[in-house]
Amino acid sequence: MKRIIFAAAFVAATMFSATPAFAQLDLSGTWGNRLHEDWIDRAPGPEIGDYIGLPINDEARARADAYQVSLQAMPERQCILYTAQYMVMGPQNLRIVSEIDPISGRVVAWHFSGTVDRAPHTIWMDGRPHPSRNALHTAGGFSTGEWQGNTLVAYTTHMTEDMVWRNGLQASDQATITESYVRHDNTLTTTMILEDPIYFEEPFIRSASFVLDPAVRVLPEPCEPQVEITRKEGDVPHYRPGGNPFLNEVADTYKIPLEAVRGGAVTLYPEYRKKLKDVYVPPATCTRNCCAGVGGGVADRDQNCLKGDPAAKP
Repeated sequence: MKRIIFAAAFVAATMFSATPAFAQLDLSGTWGNRLHEDWIDRAPGPEIGDYIGLPINDEARARADAYQVSLQAMPERQCILYTAQYMVMGPQNLRIVSEIDPISGRVVAWHFSGTVDRAPHTIWMDGRPHPSRNALHTAGGFSTGEWQGNTLVAYTTHMTEDMVWRNGLQASDQATITESYVRHDNTLTTTMILEDPIYFEEPFIRSASFVLDPAVRVLPEPCEPQVEITRKEGDVPHYRPGGNPFLNEVADTYKIPLEAVRGGAVTLYPEYRKKLKDVYVPPATCTRNCCAGVGGGVADRDQNCLKGDPAAKP
């Protein structure tokens, strides 16, 4: 009788301990990016030389200073995909599909769609190990995940280098990401912590929220490189060291000390903000990026804002 009671108790305990694996939240569906968070950075993109709030080092700063956006018009660069970290920065929508084991019913992997110029991203849930550090790096990277309560936590390695900010700031191919996905009703919040020993002094944290919307379209777009700008053979757009004429624009426009605009880990802390308290004088009026995305399409939102918002006019 004792053996029977023990066996029954063991089976019951096993069932209850296994329940969370089947009771985790379903992330499947199409998710719309509403672009209300960090609109300037996600839609029109950050301004040249704007490294505010980024814990970058001198190597990253030097490379970004040399960047010209026309670099992306080169045929050999037009079809290079953004990596998985672009999910929390870009304006694209998102589709998530679960891959189910036909026998156990468990989720083997979560597949995040690629769209436009962002690579597909897969998070493996079956306990497989990460490959050798010398294995192939791809835009999607290699990710393994686990549930921690109602949060899907993933660790991503083996990514190619990629822009972190669309003004030339890079993450190297040695960067890793710790990802978390939390669903609250019809809102999905994803947080990514990027660590990069090459270009970053400290971990860089970003988040984005998506709204469940079966009406949004998430379609990959084929890329066919074309000659958009005629160049001499071997000509690569860039600025020489010290030759970028636009690096002072943000400081001059918003009256922010250039030291703060140039970024770095030290500028992220409250102590640094206190140093600026007595020297920072904000501009009297807003002249651009004034309405946080209110208006028409991405290209004309700023103008629509200035036309319809008297407070934004000089």
